Order: sequence, then structure tokens, then C-alpha cells
Amino acid sequence: MKSKTIIGIIIAIAFMQCSGTDIPLASHSDHTLADKIADSPEYKDGKYEDMGTALNLSFTEFVATTWEFLFAGNNRTPDTRLPVKQVDLSHFKKRGSGQLNVTWLGHSSLMINIDGYKILADPVFEKRISIFGPTRFNGDVPLDIQQIPRLEAVIISHDHYDHLNKFSVRHLVDKTDTFIVPLHVGALLADWGVPRDKIVELDWWQEYGLNQELMIAATPALHFSGRGITDRNETLWASWVIEAPSHKVFFSGDSGYFSDFKQIGDKYGPFDMTFIECGAYGKSWPKVHMFPEQTVQAHLDLKGDVLHPIHWATFNLALHPWYEPMERLTAAANYKNVKVATPVVGETTVYGKHLPATAWWESAMESSGGAVSKAANEGRVNNKR
Repeated sequence: MKSKTIIGIIIAIAFMQCSGTDIPLASHSDHTLADKIADSPEYKDGKYEDMGTALNLSFTEFVATTWEFLFAGNNRTPDTRLPVKQVDLSHFKKRGSGQLNVTWLGHSSLMINIDGYKILADPVFEKRISIFGPTRFNGDVPLDIQQIPRLEAVIISHDHYDHLNKFSVRHLVDKTDTFIVPLHVGALLADWGVPRDKIVELDWWQEYGLNQELMIAATPALHFSGRGITDRNETLWASWVIEAPSHKVFFSGDSGYFSDFKQIGDKYGPFDMTFIECGAYGKSWPKVHMFPEQTVQAHLDLKGDVLHPIHWATFNLALHPWYEPMERLTAAANYKNVKVATPVVGETTVYGKHLPATAWWESAMESSGGAVSKAANEGRVNNKR
């Protein structure tokens, strides 16, 4: 994970470490969890295997990246506040099967109503993700967390600050009986006051049935973990499959592009909707975040119907222009005939009924000095036909 500047994140991490926020180890009194960890093929010598994603920059690369963060503008933040919509909770609260509606709260935070079951994915309800972290482009989250109704589950992809938020977890404890997380992440939730009997920890390819109709499976992701200097890869990271009687969705969390997307698609697909990251990429970390064209390919590998991009237009976490992910993604999606949902923050996509498809970012992009690419513009024309 990267923050507004390399220096800022180093200071923030050091501060957090000095404040005693090292991730506590899972309790070995939980024999089932201890067995899962011991049996995990990804876990060895106290660490999870990151498959080569480590950001081992050379000194020259580190200096160049730091310089670019500090002094290169590159339109990484919009000049105007991006549009938002106040969340209409009537969609999320709707009961009954045969429906799928999803509300984007910015970055990777989603409110998912799948066949009447209510799930939050990577909920972050704070304006700033850490003391020295970046601030949301669109201001406050357009929903008071106190208004969240009773939930079936909260799922967390990994422990980075822009996905696992202490404030949000503490305010959701009384709203759900189940937090589903990758291995070892549960220890941090327990340290924040979540009762152990509310925490389900899964390894890749493990499934958990909340009841006879709702199944959630942890699937692989190409990323890494850690909230400080000394805890690198001590917790697992994951993508997620959510399966209900009438619908099925995939949530990527953070991931680089890799062959396991096809394996997930073969095992669990096809998916009605895929929620896949498309921002915070960079040439120095290709195995940590996908390039937008790879996001489209991952969607195809997963056998998805509607692609809903996430992890963009919220925080300044990379060196590319803030609008570039969607310009590149929509062009690639048009070329591959992929349907894309492009809601503003707070807007709801209703599968099969309402597919937000406007290029709402273009006016803010142009005010930031950006220009609509020819390929993206052709995609707009073709999508209107």
C-alpha cells in the first residue's frame, strides 16, 4: 500500500509501531483455527508466501519513486471535489430472493444485497485512512455508519489500512454476528473488541456457509499484507466469492493479475458481477495491483457478466493521474465487449435493471488538465448505440 508520499507513509508506519499496534497472533486455544494455519500451504516460518510481490526497490528506484511522489504532480488528485450521491438504503434493505443490488461507497467499500442477504465488503467509513494517510477525493462517506441495518456478514480482503479500518469494525460489531477474514486477520479484530465467536478465518479455497443458502469462499489474490514495518505477510490476503440461490459475485480485494483468476472462474463462475480493482498500479509493482487492461482480462477469466471497477477515484495511492484507470479500463472493456458499471460514490447498481454507465469523471478530469483519450471516447459512442 502506498500513501500520499513515501516519506509520509514511513513516518506513519513508524508511529503506529511505536504506539504498539503490532498484530497479535491468533490464539492457539482455538484448535480449529490453529489447524487451518498449520495446514495452510501458503504459511511457512511465520509468514505467508507473497509469490514474488515484495516491493524490493533498488536504491535508485526508491529515490526516483520518492522524488516523483514529492515533486511530480501528474494530476494524481482532482482539482474539484468529485460527485457523490447520498446512499438510498431502500435498495440495501430490500428483502427477498431474485435480486442483486450493490452500492459503492468509494475505493473498495461495497454494500451488497444478494438475494436479500446484506453484506459489507472492506468497509471504510472514515475520511482519512490513517493519521498521515490521504483524504478522500469526494469528502465524507455519503452514509452515516450508524444507519447501517442488521447485516449477515462483513468480509475483509486483507489488513492494509485502506481495506481494514478500526473505526468501521468497532461500529459494526453490534450490527453483525459474522466477520469473515483471511487467516490471522481475526486476531487484529479480536484485539479491537470483536468477540472471537463472531470471527471466521479462512484459507484460500475454503468455504463458509452462513446458512443453507448463502456461501462465502476465500480465493487467492496476488498481493501482500502488513500494517507496520515488522509485520510484513504475517496475515493472509484473499479475494472472495459470494454465492446465494439466484446470484453469484466475485470481490477481488487487492491483487495483481495472475492465472488463478481463470481457476476461480472455472471452479465458481460464471459470476453476475465482478468487483475488481483497477487503480493504484505502477510499473514498479506489477504484481501488487493490476493495470486497467488486466482488470478487464481478469473479469473475462472469471466468466463475469457485469464488471464493476473498484479501488479508484477515492485516495491518492499511486503515481498515475486519478482518472487514468477508468479511461484505460473503459477503452479496453469496449474493445472486449464487456459491460461496465460506472457509478459515482453512493450510487447503487441494480443487476439486470439499473446499470450506471455515464463517464461522470470526464468533466472533473478536464478541469484537472486531462484529455479524453480517443479509444475511450470511441467506447462512449459505441456504448450508446
